Amino acid sequence: MSELGWIDLALTSARPQAMGALLRYFRDLDLAEEAFQEACLRAVRTWPEKGPPRDPVAWLIFVGRNSGIDQLRKRARQAPLPPEEILSDLDDVEGDLAERLDGSHYRDDILRLLFVCCHPDLPATQQIALALRIVSGLSVRQIARAFLVSEAAMEQRVTRAKAKIAAAGLPFETPDAMSRSERLGVVAAMIYLVFNEGYSAGETERADKPFCEEAIRLARLLLRLFPSEPEIMGLTALLLLQHSRLKARFDANGQIVLLEDQDRSLWDDRMIREALALLDKAIRHRKPGPFQIQAAIAALHARAARAEDTDWAEIDLLYQSLERLQPSPVVTLNRAVAVSKLHGPEAALALIAPLEERLSGYFYFHGLRGGLLKQLGRGREAHEAFERAIALATTPAEAAHIRQHLDCLTRDMAAGA
Repeated sequence: MSELGWIDLALTSARPQAMGALLRYFRDLDLAEEAFQEACLRAVRTWPEKGPPRDPVAWLIFVGRNSGIDQLRKRARQAPLPPEEILSDLDDVEGDLAERLDGSHYRDDILRLLFVCCHPDLPATQQIALALRIVSGLSVRQIARAFLVSEAAMEQRVTRAKAKIAAAGLPFETPDAMSRSERLGVVAAMIYLVFNEGYSAGETERADKPFCEEAIRLARLLLRLFPSEPEIMGLTALLLLQHSRLKARFDANGQIVLLEDQDRSLWDDRMIREALALLDKAIRHRKPGPFQIQAAIAALHARAARAEDTDWAEIDLLYQSLERLQPSPVVTLNRAVAVSKLHGPEAALALIAPLEERLSGYFYFHGLRGGLLKQLGRGREAHEAFERAIALATTPAEAAHIRQHLDCLTRDMAAGA
C-alpha cells in the first residue's frame, strides 16, 4: 500500500469517532466538519514524516479541537492556534486524551453522530446525503453523481439538512437507553437505504466509492456498537448476502442477469460464510425482525447450489412472516415470485392484482406482471405491462432487461399471428 494509501485508510476508519467527538465538543455540524478536515490536512503533512500516531483517532480529535477553537478565536479576534511544531509533537498529550476517550465514550459519540444524520425531520434523501457526507466523508460531487443530480443541487440538499438540524436545536447529551432504542431502527434503515442506492444502480461508475461497500462498513460499525442486537446482525448479514452476488448480477455487456440465471461460482463465498454465521447467531436470540427475515430469504438463495434447488416453500413462509411483521405492497410483490414458482403464474397474478393502484408507478410491479402475463399467453396485456415498466425504469440496465423480454414477446406474437 502506498504512503498516502494507508493514511487515507486510517482517516476513513477514524472519521466517525473523531467527527462524533468534535460534534459533541462544538455542537455545530459545520464547525465540527471543518475542524476534522483541518486535522486531516495536518495528518497528511505530518504523518509521512513522523509516522502514524499511537491512536490516530485521539490525534485527530485533539488537532481538530484546537483547529475549531482557533476558528472560534479568529471570529472573536483572539489569539491564534499554537505553531505547527507544537501541535505536531503530541505524544504525551495524545496519550492522555486516548486514555480519557474510552470505548463507551466513542460509542456514544458515534451514536450521536448517526442519530443527528437520521433526524426524523429530515426526508430519507437528505438523511442518506448527510450520512454519506458527514459520517462516510464522501464529497458532494460523489454523492451528486450517485443521485444523478447536479453538484449544486446536492450542495443545497446537504446545506438544507444541516440548517434543519441547527434549527431543531438537538440535545447533545449522551443518548439514553430509550433514545437509542427508538432511533436505532432509523439508523439501520438509513444504512439500508444507502446500500439500496448502490445496489439499484448496479454499482456503476456513478460514484467513486461504491455505496454498497460503504453501507456494509457502516453496518459493521453499528454492529460493533451493538454486538448483541439481532436485528443489526440481520441487517449486516442481509447486506453481505446481497453484495456477494455483485459479480454475477450483470453480464459482459452490462445487462441484468436474473438470480436464477446467475453463475453461482461468481458469488463471493467468503462474504456468504460471514453472513450465514451472523444470521445463525441472530436467530439464536429468538427475537425475529424484518432484517433477519430478509436475510433468511437471501440465505436460502445462497445455500442453493443450483436455482432449481431453491426452497421456494420456505421462502414463501418467510415472506408471509414478513407481511405480518412489516406489511407492505412491495413485500407482497416479492412474495408473488415464490408463489409463481410454487403454484404457477395465475396464482401469483391474483396475489398482485390488488396492488396495482398502490404500485402503479413502480418499475418492478409492471415487470413482474408482464412476465406472469407472458407465461399465461396473454401477449397483448404483457406487451402493455412491459412498455409501462420500460417507462418507469430508473437505470439503463433495467430498461434494457425489459426491452429484451418485450422484443422476445413481439417475435412470439408475430410468429403466432
